[in-house]
Amino acid sequence: MSIQRRQLILAPLLGTAIAPAAWAQAAWPSKSIRVVSAGSPGGGSDIFVRIIENRMRERLGQALFIDNKPGAGGMTAAGIVASAPPDGHTLFVSNLATNAIGVSLYAKPTFDPQKDLPAVARIATMSNAIAVRADSGIQTLQQLVAALKSGKAKGFYGSAGIGTSSHLTGHMLGKAIGVELTHVPYKGTAANLNALLAGEITFSADNLPLYVPHVKAGTLRLLAVTQARRLPGYPDVPTVQEAAGLAGFDVFSWYGLSASTGTPPAILERLGNEVVAALKDPEIAEKVRAVGAEPAGLGHVAYRDFINDEIRKWSTVVKSSGASAD
Repeated sequence: MSIQRRQLILAPLLGTAIAPAAWAQAAWPSKSIRVVSAGSPGGGSDIFVRIIENRMRERLGQALFIDNKPGAGGMTAAGIVASAPPDGHTLFVSNLATNAIGVSLYAKPTFDPQKDLPAVARIATMSNAIAVRADSGIQTLQQLVAALKSGKAKGFYGSAGIGTSSHLTGHMLGKAIGVELTHVPYKGTAANLNALLAGEITFSADNLPLYVPHVKAGTLRLLAVTQARRLPGYPDVPTVQEAAGLAGFDVFSWYGLSASTGTPPAILERLGNEVVAALKDPEIAEKVRAVGAEPAGLGHVAYRDFINDEIRKWSTVVKSSGASAD
């Protein structure tokens, strides 16, 4: 006897509550899936979704369409998804800023990233990189650290804003080398990059892809990547741990998907498995690497645990920096 026929026979005996739930789950997804992004169109917050969209559509039978809702440091987009129907048809592009740093950055955060935005899957990780102007005379991270300690280089570093990973990475570096650095926040990554190019700051530690075109043009120099291991696409660029002997220094951004409050675990599990499977495709993995990131799939449970670890890690850093978005 088929499963469907058995459900039809048992439903009248077991009550109407069981059969509708079974059918609802079996019917998912019944329409296109809305993916709400806190970034501007084409930015890091949605580019990874675009990379996996075709494969997800093939596997799920429904399209993923991105709805960009920037504003309030990502809280606008997060709030939209948290309050959406818990049917698996509305997702959020979760990331380091909103789902980990933001928990500590706001005195009264508007949502709990684990309760209100349950984890679906991690898609990619992206290292920050420490960069200086190519004509600065600084060739290595060791030379930068020595210049900062001796006062030969001004301790000014830029960021994309208070509480961003670029801000907190610079703060962590200063603490690690025992130098009081001066944080200069700019309004976004583009402004931070322009300040570095103009010589307004000594160095910056923003997302690696931001610097690549200027490194190729000969105007900037990469000194180190901030995550714990070298990147396959940049094997000659050392890590901060290697270059400055700072054991345990490991900073990287990440992007994934989360769902609305109350989304059934079976849907979270299915979605997570499909994302991880898509990232194992060599063609998709190469597209992720082409934008300066690394495919780093984690399913529903593993991503949930990873976010918990990141919340604990960054709460200490935010407290140490004194950063606040309130």
